[in-house]
Amino acid sequence: MIISYRFFIGIIYYVSGFLSSLIKYLKYIFLSNSSCKLQGNTVSKHKKIIPKSVNYHFTRQCNYQCGFCFHTALNSYVLPLDDAKRGLRMLTSSGMEKINFSGGEPFIHERGEYLGHLVQFCKQDLQLPSVSIVSNGSLIRESWFKKYGEYLDILAISCDSFDEDTNKVIGRGQGQGGRSHVDKLRKIRDWCDQYRVAFKVNTVVNTYNIDEDMSENIGCLNPVRWKVFQCLLLEGENVGPTALRNAERFYISDEQFQTFLERHSHVSCLVPESNTKMQNSYLILDEYMRFLDCRSGAKKPSLSLLDVGVANALDHSGFDEKMFKKRGGVYTWSKKDLLLDW
Repeated sequence: MIISYRFFIGIIYYVSGFLSSLIKYLKYIFLSNSSCKLQGNTVSKHKKIIPKSVNYHFTRQCNYQCGFCFHTALNSYVLPLDDAKRGLRMLTSSGMEKINFSGGEPFIHERGEYLGHLVQFCKQDLQLPSVSIVSNGSLIRESWFKKYGEYLDILAISCDSFDEDTNKVIGRGQGQGGRSHVDKLRKIRDWCDQYRVAFKVNTVVNTYNIDEDMSENIGCLNPVRWKVFQCLLLEGENVGPTALRNAERFYISDEQFQTFLERHSHVSCLVPESNTKMQNSYLILDEYMRFLDCRSGAKKPSLSLLDVGVANALDHSGFDEKMFKKRGGVYTWSKKDLLLDW
């Protein structure tokens, strides 16, 4: 009887201890879910972000010296190709439909071969609806189109002026005796037609081109889109003591930007983007595949999606999905749907 009593008491203590441990464990899980951290990154309790359109700045290196550049050559790092492909596959699994490759100058690394491999991989292997590039155009060769053109949907060339002297002041030039930026732009336009790549022009409106009328030249080029940006200042990139550029002399007011837009309002392909529209409405990946949060007026990187996964990295992207949609971030971006007259 005594043994049975002691046995019974032991069972009670055992069960009590087990329940106490279970309660502590459940409490831990509850608190962890409330403020869970993965390698220092807090998991968001907000609506899940779908990375429908991503801009991958895989290199910061560039052969131009644009005074207002907001993604400057802070380092020369480029991910190994297999790691970049792994990250792109992860993004596709998370809902990415469009990838845009930019820099720096994306054609500078391995003379465009690295970029070409990524373009082909995204279209052929990942079967993304849209693969695009933003480039200054200076390093593009026809041989690249012959090899990779079929995998590219849209090529955007940056052109801030059709006056060569203005381009040189801005920094879009190749030095004394260098090729004409505008002449190369027109040649690339012809290659895009020849190799069936949709052609786009990007322009940053600044102090030195604010009074220019580009209507006639844009009309002759006839791009599918003419993206017109207001010069943007970002701490640590093109303004501030640690920045490689000082873009303050290029900066224009909202009123000046609006005047430029009104002068070109009859250009049907014009897509305007003020600083308010642009600053937080892009998903920007840097050379380490970290999303860059620009909400504070500087670029604050997440951890790399290669280390923490896409969802956790996106939580620290600062992405404004409402503004992304409001600015027309989703459009007809696959060349097969553009119905162009090649």
